[in-house]
Amino acid sequence: MKNTETNKTTFKVGDTVLVLDEAMSGKIKKMVGNTITIETSDGFLLDFESNELVKKTTDVSIKKELFSHESLDEALHTKEASIKKKQPQTRPKERFEPTMEIDLHIHQLTNSFKGMSNHDMLTLQLETAKRQLEFAISKRIQKVVFIHGVGEGVLKVELEYLFGRYNNVKFYDANYQKYGVGATEVYIFQNAPNN
Repeated sequence: MKNTETNKTTFKVGDTVLVLDEAMSGKIKKMVGNTITIETSDGFLLDFESNELVKKTTDVSIKKELFSHESLDEALHTKEASIKKKQPQTRPKERFEPTMEIDLHIHQLTNSFKGMSNHDMLTLQLETAKRQLEFAISKRIQKVVFIHGVGEGVLKVELEYLFGRYNNVKFYDANYQKYGVGATEVYIFQNAPNN
C-alpha cells in the first residue's frame, strides 16, 4: 500500500497535519475528495491535496506502519523546528542607529566655495539642514544625524536654534564614539504637529 493512500484514509476533520515542503501546520476543517482545507495557527483557511499533508501523530504503531520509526521522527523534528524558527532579530545597537546622515561640511554641499563669504556658507548649510529635516519629517524618518564638525561652534548653535523652532523634534549630541563632538542627532516625533 502506498503512503499517500494510507495518509488519505487516515485523515479526518480535526486532525493536526503538517504541510510537506512548507513550514506550516494546521487543523483539518473540511475534506472534499482529495482536497483538504486546513486552518493555520494564524486563522487562515488553506486548501491542499491529501498527498501534500502528513498527519501529526504520536502513535508509534502508525509511524512504524507508514515509515521507519527513526526517519519519521527525524522528519517531524525537522518540520517542527522549521515552523518554530523566529524572524531574524535586529541587534539593539542597530535598532537605535540613525537612518539618515547629513554632512553639512561646506565642501560636501558645493563644488567650489571660493568667493563665498562666511555668511553665505552658513546660509547654505542652514538651508540644507532645514530642507533635509523637512524631507525626513515628510518621509516619516525618525532619526537624522547632522554632521557639522567642531570649528568655532557657530553652525552648531544655529542648528540648535533651527531645530528648536519645531515642536515635533528633540535634538542632542550624536554618538560620541562614531561622530566625536561634531554631530547632532535629531529625533522626530511622528504624531506631533510640526511647524
